[in-house]
Amino acid sequence: MPDPEPPAPASPLNQELVSLLAEVAGAPPGWARQLTPDARLDGDLLLDEDELAELSDRLRGRFGPAADLAALRAGLDLAALEALTVADVQRLIPEECTR
Repeated sequence: MPDPEPPAPASPLNQELVSLLAEVAGAPPGWARQLTPDARLDGDLLLDEDELAELSDRLRGRFGPAADLAALRAGLDLAALEALTVADVQRLIPEECTR
């Protein structure tokens, strides 16, 4: 039986997104080094509603209207909100901003 294919490596996190997350979280030095794409905004990073609103504003301000975290969150049920990850937020960032 052939070996299953290894999972594709996660794309690296956008460093501007990492900086925004650290700023809105009021994170201590070194916090950002522990961020992973699968870190949940709620369960792992413990971002509250005010911090999520601030992150949404900063994302739109930096990356434009396509990076609308508030619109994404508005369409999710409770389970999906709890499962929302850093990678999900990164997918909001226009591709031309990730280079």
